[in-house]
Amino acid sequence: MALGGALFQDPEPRAAGDRRGAGQARRRSRQSVHLVKPSDSLAIRVGDLEWQIVVSALSDKRGPAEQARKLYQETDASRAERERRHDLRRWGAEPASALKGRPTKRDRRRIEDFTSPSEES
Repeated sequence: MALGGALFQDPEPRAAGDRRGAGQARRRSRQSVHLVKPSDSLAIRVGDLEWQIVVSALSDKRGPAEQARKLYQETDASRAERERRHDLRRWGAEPASALKGRPTKRDRRRIEDFTSPSEES
């Protein structure tokens, strides 16, 4: 998994929630900013996959994925769990994973057509 240039250090520390571009006045963002430091442990979830990583260093600017991979270490337990889930998906899909909430009207009609005995005249 690549975090891209996500682990970069802001050269000019700012207050939490402060966002501004070049030559712009300070503005407050709607979300609070969480600062990441070396030795921090992060849980990153993408879909049904989850990575547990430990930040080992920060960069002063964004960079390519190859450089970003050198800035963190995935925990052994996280890697083992991810590989176990990968094997499970490879050998068979979870039947209920395609179900999303309750059936639609169209789905209900198709179920009724399939389960009710056909009345042929």
